[in-house]
Formats: sequence, C-alpha cells, structure tokens
Amino acid sequence: MARYFDVHPDNPQPRALRQVVDILRSDGLIVYPTDSCFALGCQLGNKEGIDRIREIRRLDSGHHFTLVCKDFAQLGQFVQVSNALFRSIKAATPGGYTFILPATKEVPRRLLHPKKKTVGVRIPDHTVTQALLTELGEPLLSSTLLLPGEGEAMTQGWDIKERLDHAVDAVVDSGECGAVPTTVIDFSQDEPEILRRGAGDPSRFE
Repeated sequence: MARYFDVHPDNPQPRALRQVVDILRSDGLIVYPTDSCFALGCQLGNKEGIDRIREIRRLDSGHHFTLVCKDFAQLGQFVQVSNALFRSIKAATPGGYTFILPATKEVPRRLLHPKKKTVGVRIPDHTVTQALLTELGEPLLSSTLLLPGEGEAMTQGWDIKERLDHAVDAVVDSGECGAVPTTVIDFSQDEPEILRRGAGDPSRFE
C-alpha cells in the first residue's frame, strides 16, 4: 500500500519531505504535485522505478522521460544548452515547459531517447516540488501521471491513492495542482519543434 502524505501547499512540513525522500532513496516510486499536473517520480539510478513508470503508463522505448530540476544550474549539469538557447530557456523557467535537449554524460543511458540521445528537462514553479527537490539534492526522474486510455490527468490526491495504491510507494498531496500538462519543445534540431501545447505559452518559441 502507498503511504499518503498530506503536505501544506505553502509551508511543506520538513518531516514529511524527509520521509518522502527516504522512500525515494530506498528505490521507491512516488506520485507528487507540480505546477502542471501530478507526476510519477523516482531517483535517476532507480532502474526498477523506471520500469514501473513504463508499466503504469504503458510507455514505449521512444518515450522522453523528464528530469525535474530545482534550478537552471542543476539543469545545466544534465543537458547541453547552447549560448543561443540559454537566454530563451532561462527566461521561461520556472514554469510550465518541458525542453527536449541533448543529454550530458551525467544522464544514465537507459533514460535517453534511443536514437536522438536526448532527455526532457523542466523547472517547476511549485512550492512543494521545489522543497522536495531541495531535500533530495538532485533531479527527480519523472513522467506526467496520464493513465493509459485517459485523455486527462488525475487531479485529486486521494483518487490517485485509491487507484494506484499497489503500484506506487507514496502519494504526496498538497491540494489543487495544475490539470494541464507542460508545453513540450524539442530543441535537439536546428529549429525548435513544439511537440505538445500545454500549460506554458508556446508563442515565445514559435
């Protein structure tokens, strides 16, 4: 059964965050809120966690996982950002965007797109997510909680706990979070390509 953490949206309880991070460090898989939707998350090196995310969402090998980062400095450790892109990406963070970029050697190979050697990165504008990332001290490997065959993300923590009770190890709930997934922009080619229009305004990259 998944543990359920009711976390204050503005002042998340340090003890609860420590307990969630302990679960992550014990190769656990969690559901947590972001500024776009609830997401599935585990540590970077958690191979079983990655497999569990694939199983829950029925993802194929071409799926881009996302590294949810605390800040731009952390993001820069895991992806290659050219000087030309630096300003425009930095101006759009934190916020409702996921950027597909060439990965550095810090990213485990199994997380990369098999052909492009890219990975998704984002910096969320959400108090609880930021507090969790601070406590963890590294990015969270994540995927939006969109269940197979469902067009909309789940928005209620208690509902997620009920549905995924035996599939995840913890559910972090801080009340309402976004219901619209991030806008996904692929910067791996010469021209930016908008792969999904969502929470972030895509016009600044068109």
